[in-house]
Amino acid sequence: MIPYSMEYIKRTVAIYARVSTEHEAQIAALENQLDWYKPYLAAHPEWVVVEWYVDEGITGTSAEKRPEFMRMIEDAKKHKFDLILTREVSRFARNTVDTLQYTRMLKEHGVEVYFEEQNIYTLDGKDEVLLTIMSSIAQEESRNISENVTWGMRKRFADGKVSMPYKQFMGYRRSKTGTPEV
Repeated sequence: MIPYSMEYIKRTVAIYARVSTEHEAQIAALENQLDWYKPYLAAHPEWVVVEWYVDEGITGTSAEKRPEFMRMIEDAKKHKFDLILTREVSRFARNTVDTLQYTRMLKEHGVEVYFEEQNIYTLDGKDEVLLTIMSSIAQEESRNISENVTWGMRKRFADGKVSMPYKQFMGYRRSKTGTPEV
């Protein structure tokens, strides 16, 4: 839970949420993420939410490819808020270098990030070690997921079971009939 000294401090808060695909299950996961904040924020009336930043259908492996994340960073530099609330490290980034680079830069601008699931506050110096470990785990998890998805698609192609959930995948495009074309 929140450290006692932080409990009743008035904060200006930004919320960051992200899902990596636009599949129906991921959209439901995004709705769940956003719904999760409501009772959490209700429990902290001293916090004023100034902005919600939501990246939909974008991987967390590269910050530069997430427009809402980058907008949030720019707004942080302008001191529009002093706390970013995100549910977990993997929603913030799935790249250890990005996680540390951006949390350190935010810290220089007086902006703290709170990762609720791991109970990490970035202005607490001792939490950087834990943040490094958790972001490394998120990065490895992302790499494993990517390898498994690629292997599964190649296996289905090899077995003649062509299924293309994406408009483009591995050099193939889905035609209007739904079959792949090069």
